[in-house]
Amino acid sequence: MPKPPSRPPRPARPPALPPLAPDSLALALAAAAEAVAAVRAGRSLNDGLAALWQAYPELPAPQRGAVMDLAYGTLRDFGRGDTVLRRLLQNPLTEEHNHALLLVAWHRLETRPDQAHTIVDQTVEASARIARGGLKGLVNGVLRNALRQRDTLAAALERDDEARLRHPQWWITRLRKQFPQDWEAILAAGNQHPPMSLRVNPRRAAREEVAARLAEAGHITRPLGEQGLAMERPAPVAALPGFAEGLFSVQDWGAQQAAPQLDARPGMRVLDACSAPGGKTAHLLELADCELLALDADAQRATRVSDNLQRLGLRATVRAADARRAADWWDGRPFDRILADVPCSASGVVRRHPDIKWLRRPEDIGSFATIQAEILEALWPLLGPGGKMLYVTCSVFPEENSLQVARFAARHADCVRLPLGGALERSMLPNADHDGFYYALLEKQS
Repeated sequence: MPKPPSRPPRPARPPALPPLAPDSLALALAAAAEAVAAVRAGRSLNDGLAALWQAYPELPAPQRGAVMDLAYGTLRDFGRGDTVLRRLLQNPLTEEHNHALLLVAWHRLETRPDQAHTIVDQTVEASARIARGGLKGLVNGVLRNALRQRDTLAAALERDDEARLRHPQWWITRLRKQFPQDWEAILAAGNQHPPMSLRVNPRRAAREEVAARLAEAGHITRPLGEQGLAMERPAPVAALPGFAEGLFSVQDWGAQQAAPQLDARPGMRVLDACSAPGGKTAHLLELADCELLALDADAQRATRVSDNLQRLGLRATVRAADARRAADWWDGRPFDRILADVPCSASGVVRRHPDIKWLRRPEDIGSFATIQAEILEALWPLLGPGGKMLYVTCSVFPEENSLQVARFAARHADCVRLPLGGALERSMLPNADHDGFYYALLEKQS
């Protein structure tokens, strides 16, 4: 489901990479700084990287990987770089790219201290070629001063919540209040590199067969549930044997819980109301021959659903439409099952999308909750008597989860909450095996 940005982005500026050696660290630092600057301007990291790849298609694959590693790492370590720069800069930098370049460089210094000399040299080289404000001397001075004050800065970072926990203060405060026993573990999980899980397509292969093919190619896995495989080490999906043949999909283990919990059966009429990119849509079809309608408000993302289904050899009706405007797409026939994987803060998947920590604001939680309530109200009349709706978010905040469902159930006398694993809801906090997800199953009384 698309996650709308929390604030209007500033007008996009075409990336302007310096004429540096294509395999140099300087180029990787400069390119990553472009992506980080795009996020600081209000755009998503995906959009920032897409602009880079479009403007510089000749960048070799290894360099793209280095750029992504630097950009993701810089944003994942939210708060540390800004805390350091506030102490080292007498005046804020007005040129966004120069500020972003220093953020990327500091991240690299923290994670590769043995390469300090090279990192400073290459960052200065990148700054010199960029020619945005002529700040070569300033960049050199800031980074060398950071190295000289390494111990002092480390102590300061430990005293600062945003720097130590790498999340905004409002986010930390909210989780501390809402999860007094788990808030530190939730934050720690949000700073980790995400796991990679696969979901085997049983219509085309057995899990053992897929695991064996992956092992032959050097990719070790372990089983998860009925269809899942956890990768020992993440790898580019295009390089995995069997992916192009539709033998499996990449899907977080937490997301793989949705389709089985909805309990769709052959011949049922099923709606996936917010379907892109199509992982849960495909899983539903892998489990049952149902009549499935997949919607997404974004036409481009709806195309991705169709592409994924085609690769897997599955069929559904896919439409670009807003789930809240049923008059635009509903044919009047009730659904037996509805999957409502609604837009949310994505606070449970920040390790995959670290830019979210920069872009979200406290008021966004209420805005998402309003959209979620609108979707629930629009979809409930479409569910037939005895039908089930699975409400799903990838958020950890109760306003979008338990409180949202409780308010909805209180408004609808014909809504019965069904147990999931012995409880009326299933809250999967992020950990080493899966991202953060919330599930609630609602049945419409006859």
